[in-house]
Amino acid sequence: MPPTAMASTSLFLPTAAGASTARRRPFSSLRTPYQVPTARLHRAPRLAVVSAAASPASPASSSLDALIFDCDGVILESENLHRQAYNDAFAHFGVRCPPASADTLYWDEAFYDELQNRIGGGKPKMRWYFGENGWPSSKIFETPPSADSDKEKLIDIIQDWKTERYKEIIKSGTVEPRPGVLQLMDEVKGAGIKLAVCSAATKSSVIMCLENLIGLERFNGLDCFLAGDDVKLKKPDPTIYITAAEKLGVESKNCLVVEDSVIGLLAAKGAGMSCIITYTPSTASQDFTDAIATYPDLSNVRLEDLKLLLQKTLVTG
Repeated sequence: MPPTAMASTSLFLPTAAGASTARRRPFSSLRTPYQVPTARLHRAPRLAVVSAAASPASPASSSLDALIFDCDGVILESENLHRQAYNDAFAHFGVRCPPASADTLYWDEAFYDELQNRIGGGKPKMRWYFGENGWPSSKIFETPPSADSDKEKLIDIIQDWKTERYKEIIKSGTVEPRPGVLQLMDEVKGAGIKLAVCSAATKSSVIMCLENLIGLERFNGLDCFLAGDDVKLKKPDPTIYITAAEKLGVESKNCLVVEDSVIGLLAAKGAGMSCIITYTPSTASQDFTDAIATYPDLSNVRLEDLKLLLQKTLVTG
């Protein structure tokens, strides 16, 4: 059974038993450098599949020069796997937040869905959470750290352990790529179009995921691979996609990004790239108005569909 000191399933931050409820600030009122505008998260679901097959015929030459995949949520449904790894890390290090809590920190599914859809990257998630709820006591620091260097040490240690735990889960053989991913990757490479993966996650974690889920041959065949370690700012900042275009030697407008969330969509759009969405249960209700197409998965998506979609987008501009 999971620990009882879980993050609130409502959109309010948890408080210790008996603590004043005055500090239970609504999640939607909080502002962070990584926060997605609230309006992006609470509109009615836009779940209709947009098909390019019905579009008028486009010129034979395609403007699609590179297809760029996100990893978590796109290549695999990883939300609960990451959450499990974080909770295992909190239990392993005896992380108590707030420090007076009798039980170790536990992020429940509803809370983690909100957290991951607002803040990109594991370390920024913890940094924000501890900043809002008080820095925790733990086996690493019996008393909550006060110096910035100790706070960063705490986060680094937890994140490193969490990453190794996540790798163990992936290597267990119980995780498979989302439908249509491998087929589309093979079609893109076969057509001579550049293929890339850009993830905000830790590099070693993403490498392990890709090697296990898409195979060594496909991984080694990528024209560009970037992870959170390679850029200073996380999504929704567009740096990772701008860097990918530079490394691929293509113009941003000729790149198409495959994302699963508003955070990723904002990053792609900020880089001047078009984006399609393949949503997951935790992101299905987000506002994907700026995406050029939205799909439940990639099982019925073909390269020709994407060429036509991008061509139409560039023409109508």
